[in-house]
Amino acid sequence: MKFVFKVIVVILLAAGFFYFFVGRPPRAEKITWGVYFSHRHAQNMGLDWREAYAALLDDLKVRELRLPAYWDLTEPEEGRYDFGYLDWLLARSSERGAKVILVAGLKMPRWPECYAPPWARDLGKEEQQEKLLSWLETVVLRYKDGPAIWAWQIENEPFLKFGVCPSRASGFLKEEVDLVKKLDSRPVIVTASGEWSTWWTVSRFADIPGSTLYKRVWFDVPFLPGFYAYYPFPPKFYYAKADLVRKFFDKEIIITELQAEPWGPNLLYELPYDQHGRTMDLEKFKDMVEFARNTGLSTFYLWGSEWWYWLKTVQNDPGIWDEAGKLW
Repeated sequence: MKFVFKVIVVILLAAGFFYFFVGRPPRAEKITWGVYFSHRHAQNMGLDWREAYAALLDDLKVRELRLPAYWDLTEPEEGRYDFGYLDWLLARSSERGAKVILVAGLKMPRWPECYAPPWARDLGKEEQQEKLLSWLETVVLRYKDGPAIWAWQIENEPFLKFGVCPSRASGFLKEEVDLVKKLDSRPVIVTASGEWSTWWTVSRFADIPGSTLYKRVWFDVPFLPGFYAYYPFPPKFYYAKADLVRKFFDKEIIITELQAEPWGPNLLYELPYDQHGRTMDLEKFKDMVEFARNTGLSTFYLWGSEWWYWLKTVQNDPGIWDEAGKLW
């Protein structure tokens, strides 16, 4: 019996290896390319964020965008709202006929990941989550009739333990998703890590599951020196995981965060310029785009548009900006 069991285990492992790592996926017939843009990150890069966003729309002709609604900026004091930056971004998007995924929640893309306003940071877990739901309702009701938004993303990688974030109550994500679906009929996106998640958990919650896709990363390891690493996963790995989601949940994965900027031991706007090329430069950018095409997936939002504009305007290096423009 032990021998038979071992044979079965070996067969299953071999089958899994071939399913996830062997072969080439069919290329998507049509690919939708978009970008993530954070006015906050653009400011940290020393940019005029309005000029940077206008350049994405008017120079590159980007028409698919992912924008964050920051809780701390839009409700700086309890019950007092300031949606100025978000109104401006969505108005410009509408004028150009662009389509927007609006990301809303406590956990947002970019470090420190969680953006509770100062007045809410020391509240108890349940009270903070009650205030967050109230803010989330305000956001959805304010923008649900706008023409630009086509989907809501609720939280960002909520099941990935990363960033300076409070612990979450079990089931709270479902409360957020249920609230948004009660208020509006547009689809809800929930995201996960592309490399260290099966995508099954987010597929249970989301109308559209989303994922990251990274190749060159920096690892901070407790009690050890940090180091650069290269993920060895081939395009088939992502196609196979997406195929399982398609078969079991009848849902299509989209890549909401395709690596297209450096990742190093410091925040990007503090990372020495001579280290940027360790994880991203023009050739690596081209490689990432080609890798994405080879996954067989059909929707990608690139991560790093603020950095491309910084290279072009501050470093007088338009190479990646011009190459990105070919996608549109």
